[in-house]
Amino acid sequence: MLFNSLVFFAFLPIFLACFFATRGSVRLWVCLVGSYVFYGWWDVRFLGLIAISTLIDFVIARKLDLVSTQSYRRRLIWLSVVSNLGMLFVFKYFNFFRESLVDAASRLGITLDWPTLYIILPVGISFYTFQTLSYTIDVYQRKFRHEPSLLKFAVFVSFFPQLVAGPIVRAVDFLPQLYRDRPLCWRNFATGSVQIAAGFFKKCVIADSLAPYVDSAFDSPVSQSSSTMLLAVLFYAFQIYCDFSGYSDIAIGLAKTMGFSFPQNFNRPYFATSFSEFWQRWHISLSSFLRDYLYIPLGGNRRSAFRTYVNLMLTMLIGGLWHGAAWTFVVWGGLHGAYLVAQRLISPYWGLRVPASTGSISRQSFSVSCFGVATKLVSMMSVFVLVCFAWIFFRSPDFETASEVIRSLSQTNTLRVGAIQNKIIAFKGIALVISLVVCEALSGRLRVKSRALVSPVFFVAYFLVMLCGIAWLGTFGNASFIYFQF
Repeated sequence: MLFNSLVFFAFLPIFLACFFATRGSVRLWVCLVGSYVFYGWWDVRFLGLIAISTLIDFVIARKLDLVSTQSYRRRLIWLSVVSNLGMLFVFKYFNFFRESLVDAASRLGITLDWPTLYIILPVGISFYTFQTLSYTIDVYQRKFRHEPSLLKFAVFVSFFPQLVAGPIVRAVDFLPQLYRDRPLCWRNFATGSVQIAAGFFKKCVIADSLAPYVDSAFDSPVSQSSSTMLLAVLFYAFQIYCDFSGYSDIAIGLAKTMGFSFPQNFNRPYFATSFSEFWQRWHISLSSFLRDYLYIPLGGNRRSAFRTYVNLMLTMLIGGLWHGAAWTFVVWGGLHGAYLVAQRLISPYWGLRVPASTGSISRQSFSVSCFGVATKLVSMMSVFVLVCFAWIFFRSPDFETASEVIRSLSQTNTLRVGAIQNKIIAFKGIALVISLVVCEALSGRLRVKSRALVSPVFFVAYFLVMLCGIAWLGTFGNASFIYFQF
């Protein structure tokens, strides 16, 4: 079931009515049944995978908490890791590695006749497997006690707002919230509704308006002018941001209306002035997961500089592969790993100083301030440009398409405004992108959420503006969210 589908707008009020009309275990059953209906609407057969994953990790975590023998506990945690990643491997990566090995063998003159699995990738499998895996690892490390209620744990695994595309919610943050009934609250309703409206605006108005231009350019990059291709790459950077952060906003807002708190998943990532800061702002729940459960266990930055670089590259390569079963995603992750390594290598030499001023104190302060702003802008633009370059491999279905995109961008003779194709759609996209950047730059000062809480008039006015904007500028067609394929 899609957030931007008519069936969801019929499902949501029924679910919320049942949710707030019940208490205790009955409310938990409403959450579980509603979440299974939400997920099963896509393909009811995949409900078995969630149920199996839930039961396996529930039993393993219970034993991990009760057993004190370390060798037995290690076997249990490996059973959880193998079962979760094994399920993910079969459904998402088996055919990918099979095709890669068959192609590599054929180049060596070896013929491999290995079977192909004709299976459909379950929606959201990458998210809920990581979510349950983080739970068993936390129990193994004694950071969290096992959940004695199977019902509560099943709700944690399948809770529909974040089930399909995150954010990845950890048990330590969510399970304690299931122990208290939360009544309908104006504060939660207003805060959540504002975030839901913002998420739909990002998705329906910005992301889905940019998508046709991006799809057209990447479908035939050879025939595109350099200016058209450059604009398509720029549009894709904002399309994927608005698509994914829009989903996260809707998920977090839906949970908030019910009284639950989910962690922030995006924080204006394109304003980052370094690549480490970018990953502290982009898909924060995944970044923190990879940091806590992969980068730090590998040794983090506690060992030699070389080992730190290796750990960074491994983390980002695996993070790239998590996004999709294709080598283009691995290259995308590798590029970000290289960016992080390069940042560590050059950061000691990046300490530029302002030349000494012989003028007044106010003039010197002004010079320092201007220099600081200029340095920040240069850093921000450098990070953004390199992030956009990496997005080329993320968006391209294969290396041939990626190379054609790069070749098209290098044709400087067509880098002019007159060579832009589909100018009306392009100018609409440019206007939307500029509006988004301005709004996000001013978001700290606008304080929309806090104003909506204290002023019902502002709340109504905000919603009318958002609804009119979505109705007037939005693109409707039940377009799937990009991260559903991951």
